Parts: sequence; C-alpha cells; structure tokens
Amino acid sequence: MNGSNGSNGNTTFRHRNVALLGISEVTAPVELTSDELDARLAGALTSLGLPNGLLQRVAGVHARRNWNRPQDFTAGAAEAGRRALKVSGIDQSRIGLMINTSVTREQLEPSVAVAVHDGIGLGPQAMNFDIANACLGFVNGMTVAGTMIDSGQIDYALIVAGEDASHVQDATVRRLSRDGITREEYLEEFASLTLGSGAAAAVLGPADRHPEGHRVLGGVTRAATWNHELCVGDHNGMFTDAKGLLDNGMELVVAAWEEAHADGWDWRSMDRYVTHQVSSIHTNAITKAVDLDPRRVPTTYPELGNVGPAALPITLAREVESLRAGDRVLAMGVGSGLNTAMTEIVW
Repeated sequence: MNGSNGSNGNTTFRHRNVALLGISEVTAPVELTSDELDARLAGALTSLGLPNGLLQRVAGVHARRNWNRPQDFTAGAAEAGRRALKVSGIDQSRIGLMINTSVTREQLEPSVAVAVHDGIGLGPQAMNFDIANACLGFVNGMTVAGTMIDSGQIDYALIVAGEDASHVQDATVRRLSRDGITREEYLEEFASLTLGSGAAAAVLGPADRHPEGHRVLGGVTRAATWNHELCVGDHNGMFTDAKGLLDNGMELVVAAWEEAHADGWDWRSMDRYVTHQVSSIHTNAITKAVDLDPRRVPTTYPELGNVGPAALPITLAREVESLRAGDRVLAMGVGSGLNTAMTEIVW
C-alpha cells in the first residue's frame, strides 16, 4: 500500500492487488417497528408533549431488526461469513485472516473474533482478531486486510460484523420512561432508538488470481478525534450531541473528500455511493455536503435502522444484483470519535 501523510492528518492509500470476491448479509429475524417503540414510550411522549412518529418523520426510520436472542449476533456473523465464502468460491481452508469488526460484545475477553472463527469452522491457519472503531470498523478491517494481501502475508481474508441493538434499545426505553425525564434528555438518546441488529461479511483476495473479482483500489481516511465525546455509548445507552456530531462529521467528510481529490482521486461521478446508514438527516447531509446524486445513494436505514459497522456492507450486499462490470462504487463511512474513510471499488 502506497500512502501519503499530510501535516493535517489526512492519509490516502492505494492498493496494488486487492479484489472483493464476495459479500453477504444476514437479516435479523425479528422486526421492531417505530410504531411499536412509540407505544412503549407512550407515557414519556405524552408527558413531554412530543408527537408519535418522530422516528419516521425526523430520522426516516420505520423499522429495525433484532435477533431472537441478544447473543445470536455471533451466530449471525458466522452465517454471514459462510455465505460470503460460498459466494466467493473460496474454500475456508484458504482463509489466512478473519477480522471481526463488530461494536457489539458480551464480554471483554475473549475477543468476539474467536467465537465467530469457531462458528464458521475456520482452521488454525486463519489468524483472527477484533477491530473496533465505532461504525467505521468494517471499512477499516477491509483496509487492514487489503494491506496484508498486498504485502504477501496472506492470500485471502474474511471480514465480518454482527451487531445486536436490543440491550441498548431496552435500556433506553426504560430510562426514557422514568418519571421526570426532560425533553433534552429524550433528544440526547433519540439516536439510540434508530439502532438495529444484523450481520454482514466480505471475502478479499489477490486481484491477479481473480479477474472476476471487484478491484479495491484504495481511498482516504481522516481523523477528528477532538470530537470523541459527541457520541458515547455502551450497553446502557447511547448519548449523542446530534447537531455537534452531524456538523463536525460533515466537516470531516468534506475535508477528506477534498484532499483525496487533490491527491488524484476523482469520485464526482460514481455509479454508487454506499454510505454508512444512520438516518435521512445524515444521508441528506452527506449527499449535499459533497454534491452527490441522491439517485446513486442507496438506503437501508428505513427498514433496518442503523446497524453499526454492518450497515455499510449490508447496503452494498443489497446492491450486488444491480451492479454491472465496470461500475464504480465508493464506500463512505463515518464513525463516532470522529473518523471517516472512503474506499473505491470497481465492479
């Protein structure tokens, strides 16, 4: 990977020989509609004088999914991995690296990666570990794996993410239903109600051995970590300065976009812009900030909500059937912290 580091913290990178060979998703089986959440929060909405339907009208989120049991996110990630391997045609014995990029975890040790590795049935030759970077983890995992493929350390990599939002949903509803809740407190946790569950996986390998693959060309990353307190979450809830997060996130995206173009990239006429899925507000803001054609920005948040790191690959997996050879795709992620990354893939 050849890169250049600017004095302002921008990093661009170019992969030499990396292809996306397969991508898949697993949809969590239980639908939770925004109407159902409103019903659970009816007392709080009434006491605060807030209308029903805020999640639909403000965020554009009509539903999200959950697993039958919270711990099923690891099984979901393993199933997504198996599906990605099948689509790619790569036998699991050839995988040299598996990276779990989930935000969700039930315990500090061991890593989530080991449970997913075992669930897929990967052999001892497959190195495995977690990369956690809020909603940007999957894109970061692809970059790390691509770099290792370029270096010759591995041939094939499997990137997975399985997310469960039920713990946060339940804790948020309990807290917002307590006596004395204020509008400010309600709005600070509003983003938690958009979260959903699901899983995704992708297989990467050497492009020169797979002319049928989709070239991962490289991209840009950029950090603005002085914003690390704007969105803080754990199993007990997610607390967000929504305006500060949006404003600073868009500033970060624009800075990365402009410097990538100054370094020779040209992403102004892509066939798809696959963004991290948060809400209609976020999608409209990023579309406007860098002047994207909204018809080329597919969305999954209306029916899935924000599925954390799995949201972007889930959205890409749903676009596979409509993509044609030669189509250019830009994966655009932003994660709390703040960090952003953009990666170009040629179909």
